[in-house]
Amino acid sequence: MNVPSEHLQSEYDALDRQIAALEESVGSAVSDLKPVLAHGVHIAAELLRSFALAHAKPMPVGEDLLELFKAFVKGEPSLNTVRDNVRELVYYQNCLAMDRSDALPAKPERMVAHTVRHIYLYLRSRAEQEGLIG
Repeated sequence: MNVPSEHLQSEYDALDRQIAALEESVGSAVSDLKPVLAHGVHIAAELLRSFALAHAKPMPVGEDLLELFKAFVKGEPSLNTVRDNVRELVYYQNCLAMDRSDALPAKPERMVAHTVRHIYLYLRSRAEQEGLIG
């Protein structure tokens, strides 16, 4: 049983607005990676969770992206498409945790926003193809 499409539609519309705000915040000035990454991870987690819930797939609580991803792809290998994007966000988290900003790409804040946008575009397109949203 799927979640009504109005719910997924409104959820993805709200997440799209959050991504746009994130993109704007990193495009206009120098920003601190830590809060940008935290916000990006939160958005990515909500994207995965919303899509999975629309498919009545159980998801763990919390924002551990690796745990969410494992539950997200379970039983549906084609969802591995977002794996590299999730891994990129986890890599940034690990770089910050190990105080290795030297291992980050140039303008990592922008990369976080782009990565989250990629996840959104793939999942939104997939939801449209499946008739979950219009």
